[in-house]
Amino acid sequence: MASTPTPGQAVADFSLPGGVLSNDVFERRDFVLSERRGHPLVLAFYPGDDTSVCTKQLCSYSSGLETFTDCDAEVWAISPQSVDSHEEFARKYGLRMPLLADTDRSVARALGIAAPGIGLRRAVFLIAPDGTLHWKHVALLGATFQSTETLARQLAGLNATGG
Repeated sequence: MASTPTPGQAVADFSLPGGVLSNDVFERRDFVLSERRGHPLVLAFYPGDDTSVCTKQLCSYSSGLETFTDCDAEVWAISPQSVDSHEEFARKYGLRMPLLADTDRSVARALGIAAPGIGLRRAVFLIAPDGTLHWKHVALLGATFQSTETLARQLAGLNATGG
């Protein structure tokens, strides 16, 4: 298993299929990490669509999306389920951030968060505009998640340092 990057290290580029719900249309496309250069990005890895903790986490991020956009950041939620599963999940709960499908867990493995049985560990990576890791949290058990407020504080710290 790869080790998770440490703050200041470059995060390897990746491309994953996904989609985002916008005005009742689920727009599918490939999401490429390097295309977000110049802007902060929150990568929120979660084990499964429509499960209790994951649903609470993504609903809180979706309802607080302006908190992220006010910091010029985007949130990409990533799990091993298919894009079809993500569309159903997004429609059921009105999730407004992109949901990406890491079906072979290649990105989870590259970031050192792949886990037997559950697919991946609940984790959040805050990528600085220059493509380096600014902050991360990898859960041991995954029964809780990082709040929108915690992520906003980390984004504010990134913006204060000019990262």
